[in-house]
Amino acid sequence: MSVNKVILVGNVGKDPEVRHLDSGVAVASFPFATSESYTKNGERVTTTEWHNIVLWRGLAEVAEKYVKKGSKLFLEGKIATRQYEKDGQTKYFTEIVVNNMVMLDSKNAASPAENKDNSNQEPKAASTVNEPDTEDLGGDEDLPF
Repeated sequence: MSVNKVILVGNVGKDPEVRHLDSGVAVASFPFATSESYTKNGERVTTTEWHNIVLWRGLAEVAEKYVKKGSKLFLEGKIATRQYEKDGQTKYFTEIVVNNMVMLDSKNAASPAENKDNSNQEPKAASTVNEPDTEDLGGDEDLPF
């Protein structure tokens, strides 16, 4: 038995880049930062790791509408490595393929122009979006696209 599972909580580095394949399937990608702080010799030190995030289908469509640079997210997924040829050399690219996303920002964290009439409202509860496992979809005839 083996496990390939990643859980990240952090911030979106830039607005998601969304494209649609010929089959109509949406794919979103964006950089994602996770930070860790500690004290060394009395000084506060923060280190940031950057992750390449990929969302498919419904999650990509949600990201296109609601996720922006700086958004705080909880992401669950798996590590995937792709390879490609460039200038005769094989390049490797590691990314996190997400199957569960929780948006952690409050409604009031949106831009000030969007908040001017909503300043007295309670923060929005975290929103969870799950992508079904492809193994749970049955055969090709049951695919949602």
